[in-house]
Amino acid sequence: MYSEHLRVPVGAGSLHVERVGRAGPPVVLLHGFGTCTFLWRAVAPRLAEAGYTVIAVDLMGHGESDRPADVSYELGAQAQYVEQALTALRLPEAAVVGQDIGGLVALLLAAQRPARTRKIALLEPPDPDDLPGPGIRVLQRTSVRSALAANTLFGARPLLEPLLRREVSQPARMPDRLIARYLAPFVGNDGAAQLLQLASAVALSDEERQRIGDVAADVLLWVGAERGDETVARLRGWRVALPNATVRPLTVQARGSLVAEVAPLAVISALQAWLA
Repeated sequence: MYSEHLRVPVGAGSLHVERVGRAGPPVVLLHGFGTCTFLWRAVAPRLAEAGYTVIAVDLMGHGESDRPADVSYELGAQAQYVEQALTALRLPEAAVVGQDIGGLVALLLAAQRPARTRKIALLEPPDPDDLPGPGIRVLQRTSVRSALAANTLFGARPLLEPLLRREVSQPARMPDRLIARYLAPFVGNDGAAQLLQLASAVALSDEERQRIGDVAADVLLWVGAERGDETVARLRGWRVALPNATVRPLTVQARGSLVAEVAPLAVISALQAWLA
């Protein structure tokens, strides 16, 4: 199967992009906080086999993308970087799939370029009114309690490992080898500081919140069904947040935001049906 790894300049730095498949309709995959394109390793090839050109992007500061010290990592800025990358790749229109905060980046991208992003899949998106979200707040409290600094012996592991384990349905779904793989981009003396910098950037301005409400797109909304009334409230909240969009809810039993990790076949099936 055709695949390639690209470095795409976007002004502030370069994004790492993995392209799988070619000549088919483009599908852009955006990961969430603390992860990277590795999350899509089971999803991207299957979508490519189904006839799509898959573009998986490492957000700025994540994975193998650059992490300049003097640029913004806020969600609006991330959307601008992705927009610049898609322009450089000559993709006038694409379906965009966003997991966790990647979903908010996808919505902001659609707000910036409506004609480019008419179809958006949100996989366990965080509540825009509750950012940075429970998992990141725990991470931030852990850093304060442990007095973690950029030169801490254990680096980012005490911060990211609990968040990763929290976002899967069973401990066996996140063994030590996977923890190590997701931690790899944050290895080093400054790994914890970099992760905390990204955590502090998970926010929306009032203007950005309003712009999300203006998005008029076909939206697939994947939300875990195991929380009962909370799930109903989440679905209702997103319908209110996206009054101009065609929201297609999909409630599933897979728990946690890392659905591409714990339930890749279900994700592939849902995306293929939605894209078709």
